[in-house]
Amino acid sequence: MEIPEQKFKVVVIGGSAGSFSVVSKILSQLNPEFPLPIVLCLHRLKHVRSGLVEGLNMKSKIPVIEPYDKDRLKPGVAMLAPSNYHLFVEFDSTISLSTEEVNNHSRPSIDYAFSSAAYSFREKALGIILTGANKDGAKGMKCIHEKKGYTIIQDPSSCDVDAMPRAALKLFTPNQILKPMEIVSFLNQLQG
Repeated sequence: MEIPEQKFKVVVIGGSAGSFSVVSKILSQLNPEFPLPIVLCLHRLKHVRSGLVEGLNMKSKIPVIEPYDKDRLKPGVAMLAPSNYHLFVEFDSTISLSTEEVNNHSRPSIDYAFSSAAYSFREKALGIILTGANKDGAKGMKCIHEKKGYTIIQDPSSCDVDAMPRAALKLFTPNQILKPMEIVSFLNQLQG
């Protein structure tokens, strides 16, 4: 597995069906001193307080929070897009939340989170797309790729539902295709 020399300012992870267990695995194995902010954009039920943050915090080595509008990205903190809000990463390292129309039948839209990180951080954005049942995130990952950011797609053979990674693979060739534990190893070798 290749570790890039470029320095990143944000890690954006998107997933849908089956992604809770993968994100839990990643967060539970992450270095507690992880040096970068993480943005998590996961498809979730619209109006149900699902306990997702609490569930992730039980396993995570770093704090997981649902940000408020204009909250600032923080190194070593994972920010989970709130239910029924789009999340955008801004140029000034803050989060914007929006209730615009759904995109790809989803709010939060993984495409929006990835694309905003790509435009705000360009080559300093690291995008990771995980297991999922639709194509949300594929265009956003392509945007990270086009802005010279770094892209990792979960190996479709390790996905509960491989539609999301395969949709991204149809649009571009990522920097790496990794299984969940390889993603953990990759992240744990990153420097701030």
